[in-house]
This record gives sequence, C-alpha cells and structure tokens, in this order.
Amino acid sequence: MKRKREMEKRSELRSAIEELSMLAKVQPGDNLDAAHIPTKPFLHVCTLILQVLDKIGPTMAVLRQDIHQNIQRLEILCESDPTKYSNLIEILKKEDSEGNARKGASCSRAFLWLTRSIDFMVALLQRLVKDTGQNMELAVEESYNITLKPWHGWISSAALKMTGSEAKFLA
Repeated sequence: MKRKREMEKRSELRSAIEELSMLAKVQPGDNLDAAHIPTKPFLHVCTLILQVLDKIGPTMAVLRQDIHQNIQRLEILCESDPTKYSNLIEILKKEDSEGNARKGASCSRAFLWLTRSIDFMVALLQRLVKDTGQNMELAVEESYNITLKPWHGWISSAALKMTGSEAKFLA
C-alpha cells in the first residue's frame, strides 16, 4: 500500500513537470509580451517539491520553509485577481513596472527562488536516479553546490552540511 502511494506521488510529480514543460514556452531572448508560464501548474510543481523535501527529513526544513513562503507569496497575489495573474509573466511585468521586482518580498524574487529550487531538486533527483546507492548527504551537497550555493551565503552552506538522513528518504 505504501509503495503504491509512493508510485502515485512520483507519477503525479512526473505528470506535473510534463504539463508545465508543455505549457511554459519561454526561452532566453523571447518576447515576453507573448510568453506564458501558467501560475497554477508552476505552483503545483513547487508544492510537490515540498513533499520530496519532507521525505528527506527535517534537515531540509530551512529550504522547505523558504519554498513554502515563496509559494504562498505567489498564491496570495494570484488569488487577488486569478484571471490577470494566471500567467506568471504578468506578475513579473506588474512588479517590474512598479519598480518592485528586486525588492526582497516581491513575487518576482519568489519566482526566482522557486526556479532555483526546482533546479536543485532536478539535480538531486538526477543524481539519485543515476546512482541509486549514492549517499544522500553527498547527493544533496553536490546538487546544492551546483544549483543554490552560488546564490547563498556561508551560513546556508554550513546548515546544509547537517544533512544525512538518506535512509529515511529512500525508505
């Protein structure tokens, strides 16, 4: 029964990523006026990341909390006008035109950090699939080093070293 639920969650994650991949058609240099990144599917993928972090254990609590707060920030704005903000690009354009995009509590920053978190999770899952016997602490550290570390200070790096609950995640 437990195995079936895990398979369903993996399937749900794969489906969400495939759905987002088909819907999000933005490349560097594209005209942002024509770009579309659907807000709800993007936030759904981010919520699934929280479930994976929960499996890794409490050592990922800081990252989990950051992701959760960023999801909430975008959800609150999206719910304020669901039609207008169904496209993440509209949120980014709104904040840019208001001069708020670079502020710490902006939805633009939330989106940026969520995409970085997705990069981290993809790198981590790729490592674990490539080598199913890999030590979780090493996989997390290597994934962190190539995706999030360039954007974090030393305190975040030190906190990451406290991971090591691979048995709980892989169980």
